[in-house]
Amino acid sequence: MIGLSLERVSHAFDGPDVVRRVSVAVDAGEVACLLGPSGCGKTTLLRLAAGLEYLQRGRIAIGGRVVADGEAGLHTPPEDRRVGLMFQDYALFPHLTVYDNIAFGLSDRLRKRRRWVRVALDRVGLADVASSYPHTLSGGQQQRTALLRALAPEPEVLLLDEPFSGLDVTRRASVREQTLGLLRESGIATLIVCHDPEEAMFMADHLLVMDAGEIIQHGAPAEIYLHPANAFVAALFGPLNRLDALVRGGRVDTPLGGFDAPGLAEGTAARVLIRPEGLAVGPAANGAAVTVVSARLLGRSSHLRLAVSGIDEPLQALVPGVFLPEPGTPVSADANRAHSFVFAAE
Repeated sequence: MIGLSLERVSHAFDGPDVVRRVSVAVDAGEVACLLGPSGCGKTTLLRLAAGLEYLQRGRIAIGGRVVADGEAGLHTPPEDRRVGLMFQDYALFPHLTVYDNIAFGLSDRLRKRRRWVRVALDRVGLADVASSYPHTLSGGQQQRTALLRALAPEPEVLLLDEPFSGLDVTRRASVREQTLGLLRESGIATLIVCHDPEEAMFMADHLLVMDAGEIIQHGAPAEIYLHPANAFVAALFGPLNRLDALVRGGRVDTPLGGFDAPGLAEGTAARVLIRPEGLAVGPAANGAAVTVVSARLLGRSSHLRLAVSGIDEPLQALVPGVFLPEPGTPVSADANRAHSFVFAAE
């Protein structure tokens, strides 16, 4: 069953459309992530789904019930949409305890849900601070409080706006995993706004990449990572090495070897994009001869800058484990085609 449906949604704020003909469907129990740069329309789309903005064009349905129709002038208020909304800054009530924040809006008749609050507090490690106030909590505790508050009324749809952005790196991973577990158990259709690609890859069943108000690619996270639709999508997932060449006989030849160029016409100016983790680096033998410019240990991997004859800028490589050859050391580099993409040059 489709929990949230947006059909050809467009919206503007005294100017050009900031959301353009966006269609999204999130099934019950599914987690979908909107990924894209700041200002691309992600949060506007979330606010439209929540009812915080009046829909101008298109239609929105929740649980099969139309809650907004721009052409018909239909607007169901947020409180009547059965939507749970978690803001980026958590927006907890400062004068209420953790328990009262979560139970806010639950009537005395909903005793079953009040029991759920007690169980949920214990499960996420907040039972000991149930009587505390938000200003005394850590960022992770505030995040979990805000999430439970959004889940408490049993909404049909949950909308989260960059829910982990306020957490430090060490805490973020564990809170992310705990959040995903709660979402899986709830069976609620969830739409999350993300700017961190690793976070989106971890959380999403379905990934929606936005740029300039439009969905430019959607699908399973692995599909989008391994088969980006264009250079913009590829670049969302981190730094890229760029090699320019011309298409000859359906291929492009570079100092790192030849690459297939499907769909590009003969003589087209092309750009090969190679992820740093897609460069295999080892003792000078097979592969292209390169020279180490620098090597730095990043913990689980080593970051190398490599000088290549015929390429002005050094290439970047991420090598698993500890691999720290001295600057000037000759090594070889070979590109993994699964992490290499060829597009028409911009």
